[in-house]
Amino acid sequence: MRTDYLDPSEMQHVLAALTPPNRLAVQISMATGLRIGDVLQLRTEQVEQSPDGRLTIREQKTGKSRRVRLPKELHQRALRMAGRRYVFEGRLDERRHRTRQAVHKDLQRAAKLFRVRGCIAPHSARKIYAVEQLRRTGSIARVQELLQHSSEAVTMVYALADELTRRKHPTK
Repeated sequence: MRTDYLDPSEMQHVLAALTPPNRLAVQISMATGLRIGDVLQLRTEQVEQSPDGRLTIREQKTGKSRRVRLPKELHQRALRMAGRRYVFEGRLDERRHRTRQAVHKDLQRAAKLFRVRGCIAPHSARKIYAVEQLRRTGSIARVQELLQHSSEAVTMVYALADELTRRKHPTK
């Protein structure tokens, strides 16, 4: 099932109901466009060694390297939360990072709590990022570059996710 876009103001309500680590992970995804799996793999050392919040990430899905910048407030929160190895340590084993499934489950719980219609998942944060970047730049090509999509058609689905969701759920 494809994930839906959620208006950022609605997403703020959902974020408030998440556990602090999951909230921060989703906020980082919304701010950078990174997939949640890539956010959860952030190593403490990597974040500590970038005082300006600029990080080079090797994306799991594509294997491509990508430069992102964490906003100062998110960077500071990540440093405060960071464990010995990973920023987002696993619940039972600090040698592993938190799982995508844990974030997904928490998001589902919070979305249900607020009676959010549609399929809201961690990937919804990436769609919020894409819509924001299209509004900011006005360029599908730029959004495609930022998301590192090989297909403009796929980028269109992300960048126009707000409109597609409005059509799918007209009462929103």
